Amino acid sequence: MLKSIKQNEAVKRKTMIEGVNFKDTYVPGLMGEVVSWHGRYYSKHWGFGPEFEAIVASGISEFSSRMDTPKCRIFSAWQNDIFLGSVSVDNDGDPDQALGHIRWFIMSDDARGRKIGRPLFTNAINFIRQSGYEGSYLTTFKGLEAATKLYVDAGYTLTHEAEGNTWGTKVVEQRFDLMF
Repeated sequence: MLKSIKQNEAVKRKTMIEGVNFKDTYVPGLMGEVVSWHGRYYSKHWGFGPEFEAIVASGISEFSSRMDTPKCRIFSAWQNDIFLGSVSVDNDGDPDQALGHIRWFIMSDDARGRKIGRPLFTNAINFIRQSGYEGSYLTTFKGLEAATKLYVDAGYTLTHEAEGNTWGTKVVEQRFDLMF
């Protein structure tokens, strides 16, 4: 119990970035921000089109009905009313799923390089641990170096890699897993 309290205090210290408010529940407009930033970022940097944005919108819409259930959560960072970033933990609609699914990790242009993504991601990992999952997984694609470093630093290992077009564009898709 004492170790858990110390870990929670350490996370609170890490997540106290001046002027940034970390939230662990729905905020009006949050889902739109997540979809919007995915669409803008991946179009600009990777050439993804409307099919990708629609996939994100459909997924986050489905997730909205379970985002505040015991094993699902959406985490976000804000400065006043300005969206800085978000990450979600999902059970993919199966409350007995053994692995928490990290989804929709995105940072706004204003947040990149400000060390906001790491504590946001850490909050999601801590939630996964506290929710009784056996571990976690996430899917991404090769080339997102900053995100990959964050995943590896958190203990994730690359477990699968293959060319695919899950997101409407041909990329080298990757799966990372973290077991507790």
